[in-house]
Amino acid sequence: MRRALDELAPRFSPRRRGGDRPLVLEVGCGNGEAALAFADAHPELDVLAMDVHAPGVAQLLLALEDEPRDNVFAVHGDALEVLDDELGPGSLHGVHAFFPDPWPKARHHKRRLVRPDVVELLADRLAAGGALLLATDADDYAAAARELLDADPRFAGGPADRPAWRPRTTYEAKAVAAGRAVHELAYRRAAG
Repeated sequence: MRRALDELAPRFSPRRRGGDRPLVLEVGCGNGEAALAFADAHPELDVLAMDVHAPGVAQLLLALEDEPRDNVFAVHGDALEVLDDELGPGSLHGVHAFFPDPWPKARHHKRRLVRPDVVELLADRLAAGGALLLATDADDYAAAARELLDADPRFAGGPADRPAWRPRTTYEAKAVAAGRAVHELAYRRAAG
C-alpha cells in the first residue's frame, strides 16, 4: 500500500492533467471500480477519483499501474477540501457518490455528503448541465437527499435507473443480499 501511495500517486495526480477534457469527480471511490468503468465508458471525460480510505486508493493506483488510462486521476484525501479549495466555479462536468457513508445516527447527519452546505458547493462547482449521481442503500439518506435536491431550483432530477457502466461492488452485493433496496438518484445542474 505504501509503495502505491508514495510512488504511484504522483504518476496519477490531477496535477498531471492536461485540462482539455471535462472533469468528473468521484467522491469516495473505494477501490476505484466505478471510476475505472466510467472512464472506460467515457474516454472523452477525465475522472478524478478520491477517497479518505488509503487502502482503496492504493488498489486503484495499482490497477492504473497494471492498465494505465490517460483519463483517470487518483487522490487520497478529502474531496470536500478539494471541492472547496482547488476546483473553481463551473469546473465539473459531473460528481458521483456511490454508497457514501450514511451516518445513520441523527446527531451525525451533519457529516453526510449530501447536506445543505455541500449542495451549495456542488451547485457552484458543477457546470450547467453537469450530472450529480448518487447511489445508496440507506432509505432515510435517499429520502433526505431527494428532499434537499428536489427543493433546490438549481437541480432537476430524481430517482433513476442504475447506470449501465457502473459495476456492482462487493458492498452493494452485500446490501442487496441483506434485503436493502438500492436507491439511484440522478440530478442535473440547471443553467444559470
